[in-house]
Amino acid sequence: MNPTQTAPDAAVATDKLEQLKAVTVVVADTGDIEAIKKYQPQDCTTNPSLILKAAQLEGYSGLMDEARGWLAAGESVDDVIDRLTVRVGTELTRIVPGNVSTEVDARLSFDKEALLSRARHLIALYEEGGVGRDRILIKLAATWEGIEAARILEKEGIRCNITLLFNKEQAVASAQAGAYLISPFVGRITDWYKKSTGTKDYPVDEDPGVQSVREIYHHFKAHGYPTIIMGASFRSAAQVEALAGCDRLTISPQLLGELAADHGKLEVQLDAEMGHQKEDRITEAQFRYSLASNAMAGEKLYEGIRGFAADTEKLGQLLTGAE
Repeated sequence: MNPTQTAPDAAVATDKLEQLKAVTVVVADTGDIEAIKKYQPQDCTTNPSLILKAAQLEGYSGLMDEARGWLAAGESVDDVIDRLTVRVGTELTRIVPGNVSTEVDARLSFDKEALLSRARHLIALYEEGGVGRDRILIKLAATWEGIEAARILEKEGIRCNITLLFNKEQAVASAQAGAYLISPFVGRITDWYKKSTGTKDYPVDEDPGVQSVREIYHHFKAHGYPTIIMGASFRSAAQVEALAGCDRLTISPQLLGELAADHGKLEVQLDAEMGHQKEDRITEAQFRYSLASNAMAGEKLYEGIRGFAADTEKLGQLLTGAE
């Protein structure tokens, strides 16, 4: 399928969301069960921020009470958060037919052994609850340690979603490690460039976040990397449409609603033809320098880790009633 081609079933699809589903796997960027039921995505993804939001929804009040009971029984806050996250993920596996992504504590992002231990623990909790590892993607921040942990986990049959990804070097290192999926963050890249340049808005084809994912997509296809590319962190429906044809896109309920309400034709922007070019493996030194030399990528990676870590701690405070 060539770029700018109309989605195959555009003539019969009732809205852009349905047209998008015909060319891209749509993932719900939310832990809100009702929103997921409404928009019927193939997969869904969670992170500490989304779990924190979900935990404050009325539909989760019973689960939160149960989690507080685990605390009262003597379990640690970290263990309870893991159990709570897995319980939310388990509920989501009953709604979506595909994968549910579950994030390892961002505070462990620079400790490979701790990441491995926590990832295996999360998978064990899922399996104890009757959910096989074939339904779960373990989310790891795109640090060198996170990517190296993914290299090992993938060999154990634990599929990984590399998140907080902001440059091509992070993407290529993830693919070379055999990661199942990467999540480049479109909107956060755009946010950084708007703030740093004073640009109020970008035409969608000049949007730095859109351009970043397009570059990664074409690079992966040219080199034959099987790692799935899932654009994430969208700020507008226009950004989503600009990546129509990408392997997967994870989209918030608000933007899913906008796409569902739009009955125009969706143009496919990305071509999935695979190539066979080879390239050298990225070294740790090259990887770290890419984050040091690319101000946007370095700043957004560390900011994202801080944000997810803070929301994990807020979730702990919500559970314990601490101020």
